[in-house]
Amino acid sequence: MRGSQKNKNYQITWCSNFAYAVGLLTADGNLSKDGRHINLTSKDVQLLKTFKKCIRLNGVKISTKSGGYSKKRYSYVQFSNVKLYRWLSEIGLTPNKSRTIGTLKIPDKYFFDFLRGFFDGDGSCYSFWDERWNSSFMFYVTFSSGSENYIKWLRRKNKKLMEISGSISRCRGRNTIQLKYAKKEGKILFNKMYYKTNVPCLDRKYKKLKSILEIDEKETGRTVPPGRVLER
Repeated sequence: MRGSQKNKNYQITWCSNFAYAVGLLTADGNLSKDGRHINLTSKDVQLLKTFKKCIRLNGVKISTKSGGYSKKRYSYVQFSNVKLYRWLSEIGLTPNKSRTIGTLKIPDKYFFDFLRGFFDGDGSCYSFWDERWNSSFMFYVTFSSGSENYIKWLRRKNKKLMEISGSISRCRGRNTIQLKYAKKEGKILFNKMYYKTNVPCLDRKYKKLKSILEIDEKETGRTVPPGRVLER
């Protein structure tokens, strides 16, 4: 049994690190149909190492596998933990969750840690110079999922806890629903997700979003040559 783990005494308690790990599982994780195995796949080994630390996976190895027709290599961790599997099912995660996931039972106290985890898995940010408004600098923070019900729930939670609205759209040519926040609301999201230094996160996404915010601060009011695109 790959990555099996004795879990009789495994303790499950909500905390910042654990909520972050749940966010990662919501984005890129999978509960197998056997009722015991949990898998997290990512192209970022650093993310898997952080996940292992947050969820206390001692002795579980990071392995690699091919990504179907693309033949790209992806890293993953897989382990057996019936206790954790049942707990994840109780809060709303299910096998083949991509299009079936909906409302999750995430405590408000740890929601921003959960949201940061989901962002690191299925979130993105990009910026550009908008020629319609005298080449003003624009940026967006987005979250994606195959489940419209989940995206609508996420939007409601963000509205409740941060008073931000965002917008929902369907990605062209893909069965993906996207929740998007522009500039002002994106700044609120950043401050909430990274509410203190050294929180668990994917370094490259944090640095990318931080650099976008720094550019926005520096470039506000300046005229920039049209056609310049950053970090799309």
